[in-house]
Amino acid sequence: MTTADEPNLDAAYDLETPEDSLRLYANWAETYDSTFAESHDYVLPLRVAEQFVNAGGAGPVLDVGAGTGLCGACLRGLGIADVDATDISQEMLDVAARKGIYQSLFTGDLTKRLPVEDGSYAGIVSSGTFTTGHVGPDAFDELLRIVRPGGLLAISINGVHFENMGFKAKLDGLSDQITDLQLPEVRYYGENASGDHKDDTGFVALFRRIRD
Repeated sequence: MTTADEPNLDAAYDLETPEDSLRLYANWAETYDSTFAESHDYVLPLRVAEQFVNAGGAGPVLDVGAGTGLCGACLRGLGIADVDATDISQEMLDVAARKGIYQSLFTGDLTKRLPVEDGSYAGIVSSGTFTTGHVGPDAFDELLRIVRPGGLLAISINGVHFENMGFKAKLDGLSDQITDLQLPEVRYYGENASGDHKDDTGFVALFRRIRD
């Protein structure tokens, strides 16, 4: 295993390609919840789920970049049970599947076309996926393809990369396809977090696909 493949937070922030993600998360899947989510007091999945529910989100929902199911579990806890999951890492989905959170789970690469019919979902959530090295702003086009007209999306975007990686420009360019855009800022980690990233924040891009 190379240093770039070591399963830790610094490696996740250094990802540059989908292939990098596949290698890292294959190695990290079985310990991700304990060595990252719990030990770093990772609250972003809850914040995304809360924003989605509070904005009136409803199922069926696709959890994009679902990983081990952290955001899906939060949605279930907030009363939304009709949730599917997709992630580039089969190993992460295998862990999520054991939790019994999702109706269905499938691998998918957001830099390509997902195996989903147009307008399949009433809502889409994504926690921790839209950032440099994971998925860039062009993937919004694919999400808008698979969400229904009027459907709600809640997508976390790393605050450091919101402008310099083109997320702001992309959202501005989608003004004829989306409506009700809000950008609440949230913390990634809770009060028990420590380390270099403990104060990291990001935006939850909340918006709806315009009705036809």
